[in-house]
Amino acid sequence: MQHSSSAPSGLRPWAALAIIGGVLGASALLGRRNAPEPGHPAIDRWYHRLDKPGFTPPDKVFGAVWPVLETGMAAGGYRLLRSAPSPERNVALALWLGTSAMIGGWTELFFRRHELASSSAAAAAMTGASAAYVATAARVDRPAALAGVPLTGWLVFATVLAEGVRRRNR
Repeated sequence: MQHSSSAPSGLRPWAALAIIGGVLGASALLGRRNAPEPGHPAIDRWYHRLDKPGFTPPDKVFGAVWPVLETGMAAGGYRLLRSAPSPERNVALALWLGTSAMIGGWTELFFRRHELASSSAAAAAMTGASAAYVATAARVDRPAALAGVPLTGWLVFATVLAEGVRRRNR
C-alpha cells in the first residue's frame, strides 16, 4: 500500500512532471497527427465512411473524453514516479508507460494505416495493459490505481467498438 513519509521518496516533483509531460505529450502528438478532423481530410473522409456500430459515440464525445482520461493517467503516473522505488512500482510504471505508448500507436494503426484487425487486437492489448496497471499500481499507491480505472473502462468499450468496426468493414 502507500509508503509512509519516512520511506525514501521517488523522483522530485519537477522530474516527475517532465517525464509525465514527455510521455503523454508524445502520445497526444501522435494521436493528433492521426486524428479524423478537417486538418487531415483523407483520414477524416475514410473514418466517416466506415460502417460503424450504432453505439459509436459522436465525434464530440471522443474529444471530450480523452483529456479527462489523459489527466487521470498523468495523475497516476506522477504519483507512482513520486513513490518510493521498488520492483512493484517499476512494474506499475512499465505498464503505465506501455499503455501510454499503445494509445498513440493505436491511432497510427487505425486512422493512418487502416489496419482494422491489428487495431482491434491492439485495443484488446491496451485494455489488458491498463487493467494490469491498475492492479499493480493498487499495491503501490491506491490513488494512482484509481486514476487509471476510467481509462480501463473506456478501453473495454473501445475494444468492443474497434472489433465492431472491424467486423462491419471486412
